[in-house]
Amino acid sequence: MPPARKRPRAYDPAKTRKAVLAQFGHVRGAVGALTDEQLALPTRLGAWTVRDLAAHLTMAVESVPRALARPEPPKAELNALDYASATAAHAGAVAEGSHGLAEATPDLVALYAGVEQRITDALAATPQGRIIDTRAGGMLLDDYLLTRAIELVVHTDDLNAAVPALDVPYDRHALATCVRLLADTLAARAPGGSTEVRIPPYAVVQCVEGPRHTRGTPPNVVETDPLTWIRLATGRVEWGAALEEAEVSASGERADLSGLLPLMR
Repeated sequence: MPPARKRPRAYDPAKTRKAVLAQFGHVRGAVGALTDEQLALPTRLGAWTVRDLAAHLTMAVESVPRALARPEPPKAELNALDYASATAAHAGAVAEGSHGLAEATPDLVALYAGVEQRITDALAATPQGRIIDTRAGGMLLDDYLLTRAIELVVHTDDLNAAVPALDVPYDRHALATCVRLLADTLAARAPGGSTEVRIPPYAVVQCVEGPRHTRGTPPNVVETDPLTWIRLATGRVEWGAALEEAEVSASGERADLSGLLPLMR
């Protein structure tokens, strides 16, 4: 059985920074075109409206310059694979903060413009290797930016689900980062080599205890597309429903991932 991955695969910090800014730019353009009626629409996130979701996305990005403004911690205690479990305890506070910001900020266009400028300036002034103080603990800035890519991609999909006419695009590198990091999180939580999970064109990981596959076609294979994988990993879609709709294929006795998903909500 291979050891669980201790750190995420290597990512190019410059490309990650560019992808985060690009995806936020896509969302900013879409939110700026929303009408009051669209902002009041419900989302698949419980009681959140589209306005709440739009406000939350600025909080997810604003957390970067805010963290950089705090004193640098002595060490990085967390890496990007810790993100899903480390932030789960703060879900209630995040929801409350998002709703409060949405109520207090009628001008979302100005809010987005300000946040975009602040993160752009903060990243331009910060070299690689900087450790930041996050809500959950110390983390390398460039690891934390990987988690911002997850937030932006996952919630872009939420926006598109709530207002299909928006059709907010996905930055390719941000989408790939989200898919790969969630796939690696699965492999770290269920280490093993008996099941191969394929999310073309971005990721292939092996996971789940059992006989290790070495050559030929693996006996246990799961395959799906990037957005379906993201929805499964974040609880937007249930395993059984995805199978029924043929959005995921699973072959082999160890190909049932229902007990391992979602990885985060």
